[in-house]
Amino acid sequence: MEKQDSVQRFLELIRSSHRGKFKIYIGMSAGVGKTYRMLQEAHQLLDAGVDVCIGYVETILEARIRGISAVNSQHIARLNDAVEQITGVEVRERIPDSVLATADEVVNIDLTADELIGRLKAGKVYRSDKIAAALNNFFTQDNLLQLRELALKEVAMRVGKKVENQVAEGDKALHDRILAVIDSSEKRARRVIRKTARMATHLNALFTVLYIQSDREASDRIPLARQRYLINNLDLAAELGGEIRRIHSNAPVAAIIKLCEEQKISIVCIARPEFSLFSLLKNAIDLRRLLGKLSRMNIDLFIMS
Repeated sequence: MEKQDSVQRFLELIRSSHRGKFKIYIGMSAGVGKTYRMLQEAHQLLDAGVDVCIGYVETILEARIRGISAVNSQHIARLNDAVEQITGVEVRERIPDSVLATADEVVNIDLTADELIGRLKAGKVYRSDKIAAALNNFFTQDNLLQLRELALKEVAMRVGKKVENQVAEGDKALHDRILAVIDSSEKRARRVIRKTARMATHLNALFTVLYIQSDREASDRIPLARQRYLINNLDLAAELGGEIRRIHSNAPVAAIIKLCEEQKISIVCIARPEFSLFSLLKNAIDLRRLLGKLSRMNIDLFIMS
């Protein structure tokens, strides 16, 4: 009955709109039944008179293409670092947050850890030669419990945002806009971007990622490794739905304040200062100036660890 109601809701969405509709099934990992559920719904839509095509496509909603898809939580870009912390595995295939944001429906396909391990042992997820390695690495009981919680929270948050947007539809109230300020480091900058993106999602806010290029990091002087880190991190920011701004300036505080004024920023996020003696003194002075100016503008400052 619940499955039939789900199909009926999606069918009503399709018939009531002039644009395509997009539905995503999310699960904690492979093997929970996302693809089966998606194909089951496709059969029911076919029975209801809807043309159904199975394939790999870039869904163009404006062209009235209706899409149903499935994704594991570890492939959601904004959860990527959380999944890596849980499993120790870096998942490189990621779906941008903007894809999930376009979904009209987000549905969680849930299994307990014991049920999924049982399916795995029965050969319903991987071939027999891969089962032992999977059970000893990604599919441990502890990993699955944490991944299940992550998937449940993600779907609950997405559904909550849809409700908020529907309630506020037509309302011209401005949302918060967040500014993440990064340098050319690898991991520090990446953490700031990911945490800012998560904050923006929870606040239903837009966010901008700012890199301030000083003379010391001019294009002909910046080390190749740091240039590569910067390119990768700016690509990540765009993938997560952020606007990218690159500004050449030797006065970082002034550059940040100017952009805050231009974009009506309400929250600024920066990385925790480095702790060598010289950089600590310099950063402390800049941080104090920045904090004072932001305070007078009624802008909150978050220092990301």
